[in-house]
Amino acid sequence: MNAAYPVRLAGEELWLLPEKALYWPAQEALLIADVHFGKAAAYRSLGQPVPQGTTASNIAVIDRLLAVLPCRQLIFLGDFLHGPGSHAVGTLNALAQWRERHADLPMTLIRGNHDKRAGDPPASLNIRVVPEPLLLGPFALQHQPDPHPERHVLAGHVHPVYRLFGKGRQSLRLACFRLGERISLLPAFGAFTGGYPVEKDEQCRIFVTGDNEIWPIN
Repeated sequence: MNAAYPVRLAGEELWLLPEKALYWPAQEALLIADVHFGKAAAYRSLGQPVPQGTTASNIAVIDRLLAVLPCRQLIFLGDFLHGPGSHAVGTLNALAQWRERHADLPMTLIRGNHDKRAGDPPASLNIRVVPEPLLLGPFALQHQPDPHPERHVLAGHVHPVYRLFGKGRQSLRLACFRLGERISLLPAFGAFTGGYPVEKDEQCRIFVTGDNEIWPIN
């Protein structure tokens, strides 16, 4: 993948993807944080006018990644479903059809705060659900970005974004990866998610995503 940006972290090569996901070549693992399937459906169930088609959009991006990356496992770093309203028939049917297309691919969900409120995915989706941390190689895979005593943490939850400033009062907020000394953050994968601004310091590296590319912030 020409658009992937390889980095070294905890002695491992990882690929930062402009689709706001992370690929671990040695494990042939695709990591996705905060997809929030069914968020729009949950808002519509409350009478809020929000966009439709976000579940289909998220699924299409995952399908494209699985088509070009050799994957032995797909790991969700929390917040698979957004909330109780995400169990809408249309959302669950779309997920069921998607899972059927990848029936032989092992999938794991590390339970996040929204998963606790929404409930685990239906058993028919055959997604293994585990508490955090999931220890794999030198990493502690988590939803919450809490330090681990022995391993480097890869986490979601924060939905990190970085603000770029142009001339005058112009600025642009872009989803980003924030790689720290002990904790690294993945951007929110979901198409209908907000963001929390993060800052750069001497102890971290920031890579913004946009226009199908990754750019390091120097």
